[in-house]
Amino acid sequence: MDNHTNDNTARRYKAHVSIWGTTQLHLRSPYIIAWWSAAFPGFGHMLLSKYLRGYALFIWEVVVNIKAKINLAMIYSFQGNIDLAKEVLDTRWLLMYIPVYLFGIWDSYRTTVDMNKVYLLAEQEDHRFNSFALGAIEINYLDKRNPVFAIIWSLFIPGLGQLYIHRILTAVFVIVWLVIFFYFSHAQEAVSLLFLGKVKQSISVLKPEWLLLIPSHYGFATYDAYVNTIENNKLFEKELRNYLRENYQSKNFIFPTDKR
Repeated sequence: MDNHTNDNTARRYKAHVSIWGTTQLHLRSPYIIAWWSAAFPGFGHMLLSKYLRGYALFIWEVVVNIKAKINLAMIYSFQGNIDLAKEVLDTRWLLMYIPVYLFGIWDSYRTTVDMNKVYLLAEQEDHRFNSFALGAIEINYLDKRNPVFAIIWSLFIPGLGQLYIHRILTAVFVIVWLVIFFYFSHAQEAVSLLFLGKVKQSISVLKPEWLLLIPSHYGFATYDAYVNTIENNKLFEKELRNYLRENYQSKNFIFPTDKR
């Protein structure tokens, strides 16, 4: 198939392969997507390939969370310093944070339900889609990848798993923000001091309000890379199966499951 198979002759098609990545529709659990939005606004939408909305909510979360000192208040709460947690919270930012946080959860759930319906309609229509993209700066094509490698590379550095499966936009976004989180949290400096046996100094250099953003980042990058590797493999197998059936299978051949 060539690059021009996705056209307006179909109301819906299941996937699109471009030099920036493979975008596809598949069934998702609305509860899992909503959970990721609750864990970190923007992640649920990014899992749905709703990048612009996801990036906007993600950046909002980082800026408003830091300004409102929500993570810092959480740390004090975990330590039992409730009064100190109340004191550090900036209500001017906090009151803006709550509505957008709730919107992210609700909208990701609603969008997942809608996109599942669209997928079922696209599956029924079963229109052809492009499986190969060749451009001046990149090449992308459907093939099978190992989901275990996607997990391993994501655990090394979030974003590498996305590069492995050619999700360029998500990879660049995740890597850039990981660098920002590492820089402002002083996490790598703390690790270096810890290896040198300077435990107190290691703890003192950490910025906990930035450090708490990193675990969610690792979790999302790993989950996104793993799930999309599996779904891309399914898409590759189905596209290849349809191609072989259309071009090589005898019209007189009947699968045993097709017999009445």
